[in-house]
Amino acid sequence: MSLSLDWIYYAISWILLTWHSAWDAIGVPVGAVLGTNWSWILAIIFLVVTVRVILFPVFVKQIKSQRAMQALQPKVKELQEKHKGDRETLQKEMMELYRKEKANPLMGCLPMFLQIPVFLGLFHTLKRLNPNAKDQYKVLYGWTAGQFENAAHAKLFNAPISGKFGSTAAELASLGASAHTVKIVAGVLVAIMIATTYLTSRQMILKTGWAEDPQQRMVQRLMLYGIPVSLLVSGSIFPIGVIIYWVTNNLFTLGQQQWVLRKFPPLVPPKTGAAAGRTGAQPAKTGGLLGRKAAPAPAKPQVTTPKVAGPKPGAKPVNPKKTRPAKRQG
Repeated sequence: MSLSLDWIYYAISWILLTWHSAWDAIGVPVGAVLGTNWSWILAIIFLVVTVRVILFPVFVKQIKSQRAMQALQPKVKELQEKHKGDRETLQKEMMELYRKEKANPLMGCLPMFLQIPVFLGLFHTLKRLNPNAKDQYKVLYGWTAGQFENAAHAKLFNAPISGKFGSTAAELASLGASAHTVKIVAGVLVAIMIATTYLTSRQMILKTGWAEDPQQRMVQRLMLYGIPVSLLVSGSIFPIGVIIYWVTNNLFTLGQQQWVLRKFPPLVPPKTGAAAGRTGAQPAKTGGLLGRKAAPAPAKPQVTTPKVAGPKPGAKPVNPKKTRPAKRQG
């Protein structure tokens, strides 16, 4: 039995078409302005807003779970030392610890997993916007033939939102688009998508710090560098409308993370022993959007005036007359 994703396509189509109808009712021009059909672009942007507002409570739970996991790190290290070499017992003890403290290691990935169906639904919806599609395909997932035709010809700066950087000449001809224009618009959007994806990961790592566990640090490096690099390839197959969704989602994430990190600041574990001696005098990096502003340097210790040393042995006195006592008169 194959898993049907039709319910996702219906849900995404409904949200997209509802926002498009709302912008039409407000009076956003149906025709292109500056080569852009703004009602469809705004519908994609507010599809992101709708999904993120729905997922916001889950995002807050994710941050709280991360803070709980952070607070448990000293106990986790104790268990790792206690059960070194006994992986099975270590896993059981750690699961019991998480259960007692009501911490869920998987909670950190939940918002991302919940957004994957939305991404797949939008990708599928925009990929099929072909003006030459058969009539029975135009009315799938709650669309009318008129809405389908309108969306199939929707553009961003004269580049159709269903076009891709890697679109063939035949595909672009069916959309009535210039290959040169599509590549420029898609290329700029892919560059912005890569930059904002990197910044969202960097913002979180700078605020929470690099993990001490080698495996977790490897995951952080993968998130910071691996995913943005992979978008160089996958970005060429994404429709322009999907890239607009991705960029908007990243910008929303940057703002949301900044707010949540201020409201739920990361825990700073105390350093002891040699580590504290090495790092105790270093100022912490605080402030700024990404936490890059350095704290004021520590005040310099006051220099005391050195005491004047006495004359060296055998040296001549500076004023011998004042140092010798006066002779008495006989």
